[in-house]
Amino acid sequence: MSNEQEHPDFSLIIASAVHDMKNSLSMLIHSVDNLCDGIPEDIKSELNTSTIKYEAERVNSFLVQLLGLYRLQNQKLSLHIDEYYVSDLLDEHKAQYQEVFDSRNIELLISTDPSLTWYFDRELILGVVNNALNNASRYTNKTIELCAFVEDNQLVIQVHDDGEGYPQAMLETDPADINKNINFRTGSTSLGLYFAAKVAALHQVKDISGKIVLDNGGRQNGGVFSVYLP
Repeated sequence: MSNEQEHPDFSLIIASAVHDMKNSLSMLIHSVDNLCDGIPEDIKSELNTSTIKYEAERVNSFLVQLLGLYRLQNQKLSLHIDEYYVSDLLDEHKAQYQEVFDSRNIELLISTDPSLTWYFDRELILGVVNNALNNASRYTNKTIELCAFVEDNQLVIQVHDDGEGYPQAMLETDPADINKNINFRTGSTSLGLYFAAKVAALHQVKDISGKIVLDNGGRQNGGVFSVYLP
């Protein structure tokens, strides 16, 4: 019998812990929603419930990304492609963020053709756009525009804000290169961008893969996050 102690798979331990934290956080978000039912708007404002829900959702999104990247690394993340109305995807985000944005006096605009449909993994793309909206809400001044259209036979979903835009160093770095995007001074891990780049790349048609693009200017003269899906 060998005396060598078998080393545990630390990544598996972390993934299990993240999964448990995500479940607990989901229960917490549900409990906050139940507590808010029937509470007058002035009391909600005093208790700052919109910020509590926003931050809880943001942490939950972060945990979902960690789990997704763990499964991707271990080749356990599979796509579930189906056809969806893109406007339904955008409207779902608007409903999710409306209360938070109202409390911050941020206007969320939706621009797309209601008849536009496309094939993609709904849950993964929801996560990608959700993270982009989270980031935009932190840096915008008063307006965010969520739009979708077809360009060169690819679906393009964009998040425009009217903030100061992305730093030049960020625009010049590949979002999929997470090591170059970590910034200890600002506390940015760029995990959301890395996750988005990997999810987009999973969507492939023949020799064309999806991608994400960061830019400045756009419809609101601020930052522009774009995800391209073939």
